[in-house]
Amino acid sequence: MSAVKKLSYDPLNIVVCGIGGQGNVLAAEVLGSAMTERGYHVAVGETYGASQRGGSVMSHVRVSAEKALSVLIPSGEAHMIVGFEPLETLRIARKYAGPNTTIVYDPRPVYPLGVLQGSLTYPGMDAITAELEALSAMAWAIPAADIAMEAGDSKAANIALLGAFSQLPGAPLSRDDLARILTQRFKGAVLELNQKAFAMGCEAAGKGARV
Repeated sequence: MSAVKKLSYDPLNIVVCGIGGQGNVLAAEVLGSAMTERGYHVAVGETYGASQRGGSVMSHVRVSAEKALSVLIPSGEAHMIVGFEPLETLRIARKYAGPNTTIVYDPRPVYPLGVLQGSLTYPGMDAITAELEALSAMAWAIPAADIAMEAGDSKAANIALLGAFSQLPGAPLSRDDLARILTQRFKGAVLELNQKAFAMGCEAAGKGARV
């Protein structure tokens, strides 16, 4: 096992958020596994809304090189937010982001039933983008769902976003760290698909997706 990499913050607090069915819980588990393998102390916990009906799902991932941690991240103390849906990312950022927070998110909306039925309105993306930028030190928009579809399956959007996450300033894991966990989690054609989506997510971040 490699030596533990010095964290940008210790503890490092990461929120992974989205809606039910987007694979954000798996993404948090992959992050936790990769950081545990690197020798960190890791705590991972989830909170669920009506996830089977497209409700919110949020994972707290806390990392330390020094000590075991409680699971819950205090309000305003997330250092990194990984968001799979823009409005859900904004909702979480309003509570957990601070002046040092980096956000990486998929800007593709997933409209709730009320919006589709016309009883609710969904904010414009320009407004969401502007507020995410104001709430954080840096916000990166990564079209993870589009990348995943180009790779072969929209379900790989979570892996594409993890690829982008590995390229962020202050990320506790390298591209190789996460790629190694993928080979442990997946096999055959599913592994090949996820490896492709992961590599494309890394490349998207490298092209400069900051907003």
